[in-house]
Amino acid sequence: MLILVLESSTTSAKAMLYDTAHGVVDTLSRSYSPAVSHQKEVGAQNAHEVFSQTASVGRELCQGQKINLVVTSGTWHNILVTDADFSPLTPAFTWSYNGAAGVANRLRSDDAFCNAFYQRTGCMVHAIYPAFKLMMLKEQGFSLANRRLCCQSSYNTYQLTGQAVMSDCSASGSGLVDVHTRNWDTETLNLLDVQAEQLFELTSYHNPLKLSAHGAKQLGLPEGTPVIPSYPDGALNQVGAGALRPGKMTFSVGTSGALRISTTKPALPQKPSTWCYMSPDSWIIGAATSGACNCIDWFKNLFGNGVTYADLEEQDLNVSDAPLFFPFLFGERCPGWQDAWKGGFLSLRPNHTQKDLYHSVQEGVLFNLYQCYQILCQANGAPDEIHLSGGIMNSRKWMQMCADIFGREMHCAHISNVSMVGAAVLGMKALGCIEKLEDYQHQASEILLPNPTMHQLYAQRFTAYKARYEKNRTIDCTQHISKSSTPIFPILAKKSARKPTS
Repeated sequence: MLILVLESSTTSAKAMLYDTAHGVVDTLSRSYSPAVSHQKEVGAQNAHEVFSQTASVGRELCQGQKINLVVTSGTWHNILVTDADFSPLTPAFTWSYNGAAGVANRLRSDDAFCNAFYQRTGCMVHAIYPAFKLMMLKEQGFSLANRRLCCQSSYNTYQLTGQAVMSDCSASGSGLVDVHTRNWDTETLNLLDVQAEQLFELTSYHNPLKLSAHGAKQLGLPEGTPVIPSYPDGALNQVGAGALRPGKMTFSVGTSGALRISTTKPALPQKPSTWCYMSPDSWIIGAATSGACNCIDWFKNLFGNGVTYADLEEQDLNVSDAPLFFPFLFGERCPGWQDAWKGGFLSLRPNHTQKDLYHSVQEGVLFNLYQCYQILCQANGAPDEIHLSGGIMNSRKWMQMCADIFGREMHCAHISNVSMVGAAVLGMKALGCIEKLEDYQHQASEILLPNPTMHQLYAQRFTAYKARYEKNRTIDCTQHISKSSTPIFPILAKKSARKPTS
């Protein structure tokens, strides 16, 4: 049987054909066109354009194929507001949108609120979470009354099926869900003056939908083809890596970075630090950072001067003398959750070269993630295995640096689009091809060993990095937050906000 996987990632539309007997058949990925991006606000996207471009990639890939099931995926921490007819009234605010930093920073001064919110939702008080993006809209005078609230993923599902549903897993990364009951959190909804009826109905992959006439036309498939509601790529990465069993950690270094461990029940330390969301059938605890491959791309575009990544990868430098780099170009998530922090180089001198700076960016991204790893280990114990994936797999040098910094073996699958494979695994479970999601196991094609000498060197540099990090924590981040209350949510043109027709 053949499964079509569609994924609306942060920067591109993706599609995959997956044969339940033989695995990946074909993939197609296309960067979003400029029509997706908001003209002024980083991280704000045109929801209908995202859907249309994702559907277009899927239609192109599956043309002439007999598809038995469609599975969709997207990202966590996304929110948009629509009218009663599901036409978008705001952009889709992605995880990278930082406009709610002022709201979150003000609320963080209330320890009781922060702790109570964290213990209920598994989410920190931070601009990344949709709950605070909605608070921002309210404060700017945007009325949420009689509006519908969803995310890009559930908007895609609605466009394909005509059903206003959202997977509980996707919703758990919003700050609007009680992570213990797996339902909408009444206290947060009351704070927003939002009714549960304004949100999409929570569901799971156990309840497949059907492709509507509108969705069938978008994909070029027969009406009635089964469709699984969208899941977030972070949770699907855990599935696709075969890491749903205890003791296995997934470590993805893509546009952003994340470390995740599966658990059979919510796990929340008394002091807010790591997050806890839902997986398709249980829960995931972890830590995530905003700066990873996006920092690499930033450096290449700004300082690359026409050189290739291969040129930059040629390492002939004194690592111990390289500058330090704070990878907070897009604000900080874990471990300090300071949305307004800025990134930059430390200890920069005239003798440093382009390759020194490039090394420092790679190292700084991993130091941020290693700091998160230490916190996770303190709270939950060290994992038995670490499964590495993401854009980091394109760089042998960066992969080895990762193993050296962590001082751990890295299980490397060398497969692309792990989250899309995870979506296909959900499809196999829905089709009865496997009994449990945990039955899917993916063997690492390589185990990368750390270099003990380099581990010691990086340990010294990490100590210096962490000391500067702790020193900078004393800086009052409020001085960096814009005080402007100018609304940034222009009403989208109705012509780009078509609702599906049956």
